[in-house]
Amino acid sequence: MINESRRAPRRNVAQSTPVLDTMTDTVVGHLGNLSESGMLLLAGTELHEDALYQFRFQLDDGGPPLSVGVHLLWLGAANTPGQSWCGFRFLSIADSERMRIRAWVEAGQTAAH
Repeated sequence: MINESRRAPRRNVAQSTPVLDTMTDTVVGHLGNLSESGMLLLAGTELHEDALYQFRFQLDDGGPPLSVGVHLLWLGAANTPGQSWCGFRFLSIADSERMRIRAWVEAGQTAAH
């Protein structure tokens, strides 16, 4: 059995969920997983470690798009050339959006058991 040592539970994103940079209104990548404190992104554009970004994405919960301010903590090469895995923590997120993410993560854990 694998023990989860992260601060907040995460949920993998099953479907392709594009993430937009709200400053440029362009897709920068797709969600890999999500928690109430951060996200994993498979980036298709060049992003910079220790940089700040403002992203928007849609959960499959029927609610409006989420808008989050993030800090890029780390990045690493993906198997596909031109792509990278990026780990972000949320810097600015509305309490209501954090609660939506928490409920979405919990719903995925319930469905998995």
